Amino acid sequence: MDAGKLLGRGLSFPPRVGPDGRLQWSEGERNVRESIQVILTTQQRERILLPEFGGSLGQYLFEPNTVTTRHQMAERITRALAQWEPRIAVESVSVEEDPRDARTATATITYKLVATGARERISLGVTLAG
Repeated sequence: MDAGKLLGRGLSFPPRVGPDGRLQWSEGERNVRESIQVILTTQQRERILLPEFGGSLGQYLFEPNTVTTRHQMAERITRALAQWEPRIAVESVSVEEDPRDARTATATITYKLVATGARERISLGVTLAG
């Protein structure tokens, strides 16, 4: 069975229009990565019909880029993914200061795809106050 069928299919994120003028779909590992981005960048109470959905990383926008803030972010990421993305098992989450920009923290999530056992990694930059 191919990874697309095991891992699912959904609208691409961000939404894209293909050469045929139709919305594009993503599937397999790509769909999982896009789902992780959606979960982490969605603010809780942003979705009217599912107000508890999301990782709410945007709430850290005006927080200082300190070890404490980055630790809180890592905990929030771990909880949000455990709750909202059953296709993965999070192995580690690290949030580090971006050496090129004191206002940015980079979250790196290492996870295993439950259906295939494959290990994947995704990084996401989050802007903070500095």
